[in-house]
Amino acid sequence: MLENILSKAKSLIEEITEENDILIDATCGNGHDTKFLASLTGPFGKVYSFDIQDDAINNAKKLTQGMTSIQFIKDSHANAKNYISSNVKAAMFNLGYLPKGDKTITTKSESTLKAVTQILDLLVPGGRIVIVVYHGHPNGKEEKDDLEYFLSTLSQDKAKVLEYRFINQKNNAPFIFCIEKAQTAES
Repeated sequence: MLENILSKAKSLIEEITEENDILIDATCGNGHDTKFLASLTGPFGKVYSFDIQDDAINNAKKLTQGMTSIQFIKDSHANAKNYISSNVKAAMFNLGYLPKGDKTITTKSESTLKAVTQILDLLVPGGRIVIVVYHGHPNGKEEKDDLEYFLSTLSQDKAKVLEYRFINQKNNAPFIFCIEKAQTAES
């Protein structure tokens, strides 16, 4: 049976991750992906979890209480290189707005593209960035279009880009972009 979008996003990360890896939750939200990533790395790995909203970080801290491998960062994912130097195995993004939060605060093309570019540089060869694209809100279509254009222009020598979507779904159903850094890519 085909995996749903969120399950597929997790499996794309899970199949390459090992204990002690460095992972990024680029959009902390309510902490579900942060918790998932921390469960993969174990207590000696590291998860950097970014969000610009206090509510998101506070919700995520409650959900992940007792997990010691997480560093919460109240800043834009566009500033990832200010906090992380290298050797990232994987990163997850869930674009859009905080579930049950202020729907006027959303991810935006400019910061998302900057974050993807920085994190791609930080990835180890074979590392992945998995982006769940929610494009049914006002900023979502622009962000989807800009991201799709950017990813379609990436050199295949630098990365492979996969799109995973169900084409017969209604209401701007979310879909996935998965970027896998080439085994021979130079940072």
